[in-house]
Amino acid sequence: MFSSIHAVIPSDADVANQTLKEESNYRFSTFSATDAVTLGLSIRKRFRGSSRHVKGKGMVISIQTIAGHTLFACTAGDLGHPSGEGDVSLDSWACLESMVSVVKRTSHSSYYVEKGMSAMGKTAKQMGVEGEFAVHGGAFPIWLDNAPCCPIAIAACYSGSSQEDHRFVSTTIRDYVLKKQTQSGTRISISSSVLQSETPVPTLANQEHRDSIAVSSYSQSEVRYVHQEKGWSGETASEHLRIRPHSPLEDDV
Repeated sequence: MFSSIHAVIPSDADVANQTLKEESNYRFSTFSATDAVTLGLSIRKRFRGSSRHVKGKGMVISIQTIAGHTLFACTAGDLGHPSGEGDVSLDSWACLESMVSVVKRTSHSSYYVEKGMSAMGKTAKQMGVEGEFAVHGGAFPIWLDNAPCCPIAIAACYSGSSQEDHRFVSTTIRDYVLKKQTQSGTRISISSSVLQSETPVPTLANQEHRDSIAVSSYSQSEVRYVHQEKGWSGETASEHLRIRPHSPLEDDV
C-alpha cells in the first residue's frame, strides 16, 4: 500500500523541473499592454471561481515590465473591511513585489526558485535571494519566443498559498498562450506533460516527513543551478545538484 503512495509523491527536484518546462513552453510571439490587461483579468476570474475565494481569501495581482512599468494591477477582495477583517492588506502588495524581485534577480519563476532551493537544501542567503526577496510561488516570467536573453515582463499574484498562486498564474498564462496561437493559426509545441491542471506538489505533511518517505530518486530527474554574478540559470540534469561559481570566461562562450 505504501509503495503505491510513495510512487506518486514528486520530489522538490521533480517539481522544479516541471516548473522549468512551463517556463520554456509558455512563451509569447508578442506581448502588449492589452495582453497584460486580458491576462490579469483572466487570473482574477480564475481566482474568483476557486475554492480559496469561496473560503474568503483575497488576492492581489500585478503584471509589469521587467523594468518595473505597471501594465495591470488589481485586488480581488476587500482591503479594510468595516468588520475590521480584510482578506488582503498592504502587506499583500509588499509580498507580491518581493516575489517579483526574485524573478528580476533570477529570470525564473519564484516557485522554481523555491522548489530548487528546497531540493538542494540551500537557504535564501546561500542563493543570494534574501532581504528584499520573497521566495514564494506566484511570480512568473513572461518570455518572447524571439527574445531569449531575458523576460520582457512578469505576471504575479499573491493570496498566501505558494502552490496555488503559482498554479493560478502559470495555468492562466498557458491557456492565454494557447488561445493566441490558435487565433493566429500557428501550431503550438507545449508538451503533454506540461498540459496539466496544476503542478504536483507534496503536501506540508509529506514535506515534513520526506526523509522517511521513498520519493522518486534524484537520479531520474534533477535540477542543476548555476549561481552567477548577475543572476541564476537553471537546466535539467541527470546526475546531481550542484552550485558552481561564475566564471568570467563563460560570458565569452
